[in-house]
Amino acid sequence: MDDQRKVAAFVRDHDLEVPPAYRLLDLVSEVGEVAKDATESTDYGESPADLEIRPDEIGDVLFALLALADAVEIDASDALEDALEKYDERIAESDTASSGS
Repeated sequence: MDDQRKVAAFVRDHDLEVPPAYRLLDLVSEVGEVAKDATESTDYGESPADLEIRPDEIGDVLFALLALADAVEIDASDALEDALEKYDERIAESDTASSGS
């Protein structure tokens, strides 16, 4: 995935290497920022139609996820293809992508 390579190069070029556990914590933190946007923009769920999420927060999540994938030597593109195949199989079997768990 080109984006994963871009993130890996950015991390390397700016000396931002950290252990994978820190990458995971960063990812969770960034997802929390998206949740914060959602919570605040919808008045804590009272106005779901008012949902607003800042694009830069989605970008931060993608950066953190791709940096984590690179840190644990998982090709994000391959992982996404595997997930899509899994969801296709679930939909074919039960008309839903949910695992039911």
